[in-house]
Amino acid sequence: MKPALSTERLLPAEPQVVFAAFEKPGRLACWWGPDGFKNTFERFEFEPGGRWTFTMHGPNGVDYPNESTFRTIERDRRVVIEHVSAPRFTLAVTLAPRGDHTLLSWDQVFEDAEVAAKLAPICRPANEQNLDRLQALLAGADEAP
Repeated sequence: MKPALSTERLLPAEPQVVFAAFEKPGRLACWWGPDGFKNTFERFEFEPGGRWTFTMHGPNGVDYPNESTFRTIERDRRVVIEHVSAPRFTLAVTLAPRGDHTLLSWDQVFEDAEVAAKLAPICRPANEQNLDRLQALLAGADEAP
């Protein structure tokens, strides 16, 4: 079994609204990454096999180039992203309806156990910050791009 970092979050929106926050690059750029990060998307092909190339701009002024491939997209249910630049991992996001809310499951599986152990102290809080930003976007969904 490969090492995974997993979390769940009950979000204040129905699955189709949460899915749109992944599907629409303007929305995704608003919340993707930990606190203080901004994004520039160079390529965003939201379809199975599509490429996603972007740069995360850290609050410390450092740029972090990223390249991913969308492996699975099931409308309003599931998005699987393979991060093909180092560190290599697969992120599976599952959306389950809970009344007028969504239970989001976030499972980040690293290819290498040593890398996962080294990054866990960084990735665990960063993933929670990512979801905090998504939750804030959804709370003001009418104003988001």
